[in-house]
Amino acid sequence: MSEQYVENRDDGYWITGTRISLDSVVYAFLQGQTAESIAQSFPLLTLEQVYGAIAFYLAHRAEIDTYLEQGRAEFAALRQAAREADPMFYQKLADARRQHQGTVHDDTVSG
Repeated sequence: MSEQYVENRDDGYWITGTRISLDSVVYAFLQGQTAESIAQSFPLLTLEQVYGAIAFYLAHRAEIDTYLEQGRAEFAALRQAAREADPMFYQKLADARRQHQGTVHDDTVSG
């Protein structure tokens, strides 16, 4: 009997019967995590489901890599649109980040 570990729904790939995306498992796998550590990171998944998702990815690598790249491109476009829609917010965010990094650096140097 063949188990289906990944399903295509809502314009994406998901671990069958869950709300966990295949993307999450694949990115962890590509970062060098073992199936066991991925399963620990996603307690709703069994080790079998993680191995099944990885096997699905490896069997459909070109298709999934294209899908992941499209997702990255869409995210980048949305991010750029948000920056253009409210540049002052992003400037304040960048200023706050720089200020925080300066504070953290000052604490490490003086502490």
